[in-house]
Amino acid sequence: MRPRVSRERVLIWAAVLLLLLLCALAPVLFTGYFLSQILTKALWLGIAAASLIFLSRYGGMISLAQVGLYAIAGFTMANLGSAFGGHHLGWNPWAAAIGGVAAATAFGLLFGAIASRSYGIYFLMITLALSVIVFYFFGQATDFSGYGGIRSVATPELVGNPIAHPEGLYYVSLAATVLILLGIRYLAGTPFGLVLQGIRDDPARMRALGYRVALHRTLAFGVGAFIAGVAGILSVWYQTQISPGGVDIAQTINVLVIAVIGGLYWLEGAWIGALLFTVLDNYSRTWLPSIGEWMGPDRFETVLGIIFLLIVLLSPGGLVGIWQRLRARVSRALGQRGTTVLMGPDGVAVVETERFAEAARPRE
Repeated sequence: MRPRVSRERVLIWAAVLLLLLLCALAPVLFTGYFLSQILTKALWLGIAAASLIFLSRYGGMISLAQVGLYAIAGFTMANLGSAFGGHHLGWNPWAAAIGGVAAATAFGLLFGAIASRSYGIYFLMITLALSVIVFYFFGQATDFSGYGGIRSVATPELVGNPIAHPEGLYYVSLAATVLILLGIRYLAGTPFGLVLQGIRDDPARMRALGYRVALHRTLAFGVGAFIAGVAGILSVWYQTQISPGGVDIAQTINVLVIAVIGGLYWLEGAWIGALLFTVLDNYSRTWLPSIGEWMGPDRFETVLGIIFLLIVLLSPGGLVGIWQRLRARVSRALGQRGTTVLMGPDGVAVVETERFAEAARPRE
């Protein structure tokens, strides 16, 4: 007898297919400006935030080194490929991109080895320090960049068309997003992913069971660095340049804010937060009214800070957490089985399944 498919699962798959169709037809449905400045930027920013969310959700590690890692990927690619400034060694753009991601992954393993034995605020500060080191290195090492950065970075071609074209870069970013999302989902179900989640919940117990906790955390940091490296490559292709000013502490905070607004423990929250961030960044300067001296078109950071504060206070699970709560209330009202999203004492999302309707009492 075939298992019965719930109506909720059918609706979820229908929504996913509709979303994929909408994304595939985006170049036809939206203007070139919206496609490039909003959707494409949201995709690669979402990948950067996803590298942070992967570590926080499955490893219990909130890293502030992700921007530094995607900076390593971007600067490496710019120096290996053809560009104005840097070493411009003239590598093939695709080979230079692979070299950039490989460099970010290698340094991610190094950073993970340094920070993997620390927890909590100490881990947070170590990763922040590593990101600041990367910023000052490329700012002061004029042979590799300098504060002026590297400009006119060569972009590869895809099916005879340059990726720098808005539609080409959008589809490449979309494909990278889908592959990374599916890859993280798959990795979470492997023995490595399950052990990593056990380490997240109780590292002392996993160590007592014989698992090498520091090694697993280091390898997870390497996976996060690989994801951040992909975001770094896409960001350079998007801007055709890279400079230390674009990967400073402000950008580190932006990626963290994107992850928290979308949902720090939900992968989908990375792109939801990135989309909201890019929309506010591009349009708040035109519709935001002036209120005294503290609010106006040039106060984008103030608006973002207010939204960030409201999200933290009202919904620690971010926008995705709000959606989960609404869905749970609807399920409760309909008397169906649903999911309740709770935040554990260590900040890790706990998903519990329960029956909201009372079971019918047996007749006497």
